[in-house]
Amino acid sequence: MTSRYSEKPLSFEGLKTVPIAERGGKVDVSKFARPFQKGGGVQQLVDSFPDILAGQAFRGVVDALKKARAESRAILWGMGGHVIKCGLADVLLDLMRRGWMTGFVMNGAASIHDFEIAIAGQTSEDVEAVLPDGRFGAAEETGREMNLAIAEGKRQELGMGEALGRHLEKLAKPEFAPHSVLLAAYKAALPVTVHVAVGTDTPHTHPRADAGAIGETTHHDFRLLCSLVRGLDKGGVYLNLGSAVVLPEVFLKAVSVVRNLGHPLADFTTVNFDFIQHYRPKLNVVERPHARSGGHGFAITGHHELMIPLLAAALVELS
Repeated sequence: MTSRYSEKPLSFEGLKTVPIAERGGKVDVSKFARPFQKGGGVQQLVDSFPDILAGQAFRGVVDALKKARAESRAILWGMGGHVIKCGLADVLLDLMRRGWMTGFVMNGAASIHDFEIAIAGQTSEDVEAVLPDGRFGAAEETGREMNLAIAEGKRQELGMGEALGRHLEKLAKPEFAPHSVLLAAYKAALPVTVHVAVGTDTPHTHPRADAGAIGETTHHDFRLLCSLVRGLDKGGVYLNLGSAVVLPEVFLKAVSVVRNLGHPLADFTTVNFDFIQHYRPKLNVVERPHARSGGHGFAITGHHELMIPLLAAALVELS
């Protein structure tokens, strides 16, 4: 049957080819993963990753952290709420004690989950079950005590992170206190900054909420973060663990403030860990901070409850 189309298929006669050896390739067998050997340990596992894409990136993150620690550069761990509610506080605190961080950066959700762990040993309510009748976010102790801490922090001219840790030193139950990042960091005098948007967090709906205190203490922490970000220059590392909006926006503004004030900030490493690579972390953490300033950004995709313990295990092997 003859086609009715006037246009005919293009002939490939005369198409120029090249030898595969001349063409080359981005992947060769030297980059392949190596089978894990029984009893090899975490270091062998990491070394066995393929030198391709995420395998290469993961080792790049470990190497950047190792270098930053050896050279006493800033290592800042930013985290969203899921990092705490997935049960990773003890892992992070072990890294803190081993010298793998110089500061914690939290959004409001992370601070709430951590605070509840300290006072009650539990967190993360069933939103679908309590939203229909308006009980979502109505936990009395959480709202009352966090707002009391924040108000006292304003009076004492403290940031929100330090104020919450200070309050937990008196309030946390002994059996739960060791699992709190806010409290452990406060005791160790390690800076914790907390960054909130008004209305995003359940304590903002409590009758004791003081908008002025919330704004002043979180702005104090923004200025403190700017100071901490200065220490990233020439070899520091900033990690964003699971914050999709607030912390990427806050971090980018801190980078701009530091440079605007004339402080050098170049050749550092940024990392985004999340189970989905969102728009803001990709741009504001991984890419934009390095425009015309050197350094490198990494994006590692995976569940926090798997990837963070894996990263921690690799760092413990180096401790």
